[in-house]
Amino acid sequence: MEIPKPQATGTIVSGKQAAKTRILVVDEHPLLRHGIIAFINCQPDMVVCGEADCIPSARIRLAECEPHVVVIGLRLGTGDSLEFVKALKAQHPGLRIIVYSAFEETIFAERALRAGANGYLMKKAIKEELLAAIRDVLRGQIYVSRDLALRAFEKSLEIPRQNRVSGNLSIIDYLSDREMHVFQLIGSGLGTKKIAHELNLSVKTIETHREGIKRKLGLSSGRQLVERAIKYMEENFLPPRKAEISVVRKKKVVSFRAA
Repeated sequence: MEIPKPQATGTIVSGKQAAKTRILVVDEHPLLRHGIIAFINCQPDMVVCGEADCIPSARIRLAECEPHVVVIGLRLGTGDSLEFVKALKAQHPGLRIIVYSAFEETIFAERALRAGANGYLMKKAIKEELLAAIRDVLRGQIYVSRDLALRAFEKSLEIPRQNRVSGNLSIIDYLSDREMHVFQLIGSGLGTKKIAHELNLSVKTIETHREGIKRKLGLSSGRQLVERAIKYMEENFLPPRKAEISVVRKKKVVSFRAA
């Protein structure tokens, strides 16, 4: 399938309204996905041509609606979103891809861009930032947050980053994309056999990845690996378990954040 080139939108061409930018939204959470779709469809120059909740479904929708832009969540069940992005870019070089996630951008933005994404957006960003990202990538630009761009600029000038997160973050950054995916699945409660099944790999291959992760993180046992992975997922992805309910003027207020 050949991805059509986006045309200028919101203008009159030969007495007809120019075609809108077609966008495919891929996210495993229905509520979040539908919110994004509703917001995009309110724009005069954009339209959501399809939606999907997993990688297999996204492949089908991609062939059906031929989008100009794919907005995809980094976490899609047990699917490897970064490998999917790599495959998409290889098959459809002209396709614009924006990855968004609750995971720390200092680790995952660079991985997503290396995989072939044109932009990376944090889920905590304001909704207008999504529009800015879409329009930037359509112009052939790369979109990342201002904070991340400044960090990259400082790094290019070899200026020591102040407030650099040390310890776990810098060590975890040494994991390969595949090791990072396995690490996340371990932290989600999956055992070696289940991970092997989900990734269509051998148990031996997953065991090799586990050993590599342990070595890079300086862990000496499988138990330490599981505990570290669970802690990482709780801190970087899952809703907080503590202080979920607070009492304000004798009323219960339940706070939560989108995954």
